[in-house]
Amino acid sequence: MTIELAYRQILVDLSKMYDERESAAIANWVMDHVTGKSRIDRMLVKHEELSILQLEQLQTIQQQLSTHRPIQYVLGEAWFCGMKFTVNEHTLIPRPETEELVEWIWKENAAPKNLLDIGTGSGCIPIALNKKLPNTEITSLDISQEALKIARQNAGSLNAAIHLIQLDFLNEDNWNSLPQFDIIVSNPPYIRLAEKENMNRNVLDFEPGLALFVPDQDPLVFYRKIAAFASKHLNKKGAIYLEINEALGKEVSELYETEGYRVELRKDVSGRNRMVKATL
Repeated sequence: MTIELAYRQILVDLSKMYDERESAAIANWVMDHVTGKSRIDRMLVKHEELSILQLEQLQTIQQQLSTHRPIQYVLGEAWFCGMKFTVNEHTLIPRPETEELVEWIWKENAAPKNLLDIGTGSGCIPIALNKKLPNTEITSLDISQEALKIARQNAGSLNAAIHLIQLDFLNEDNWNSLPQFDIIVSNPPYIRLAEKENMNRNVLDFEPGLALFVPDQDPLVFYRKIAAFASKHLNKKGAIYLEINEALGKEVSELYETEGYRVELRKDVSGRNRMVKATL
């Protein structure tokens, strides 16, 4: 089977699950991985035959993709802020809107700071910030030991200096072990259980529910806890940066305003309310 034919075949299979644009993106990612050649390079050798090993690898990938398993988990990698991160089912797949949150932080905080990242997952936020703000001391928390294993792996492979701690942030008894911070950042669980019915299988069946969902009756639980923590652990003139559920921008903003914070609600490039900055 030639490179061109293999690409067309996987594209047809993917079109049964994804739209045209996403199918093409995944198909190109798969072929990049299998052939070791970029899309442009493959065009120059599109009639070249795949080896038996490459065909077997392609078949294995296609079988996994047919179950709606995300391509990032199939290949064990995801790109974030121009860097390749290791990911698996214990970590969320990094999203483009989270890159916007990272950009917001590093553009406003050039001076050395002490930063806390709550719910680090793959470590994508603190590692990206370490690259942009190398003089900032970064501490990252996660309740999942498995997620922290991946974060440590990524920090090592990307040569990032971050301090990783296993900690249940919702348990306020754990807060005394943490110092003061100039910046608090978090992309916490914020999807209400009632929203499950509108979500795709590739998210529901594979991404960690612990990092996604909150109870319908208390969807702001993490934001409320962060506000309470910050009242004692955020330095004067410090700031909190949060990724939020686009449907709850008003509610998150009002929560922090009620606690005495000045709030900035920011839209992502798609025009959705996806980020909040809170300052005392």
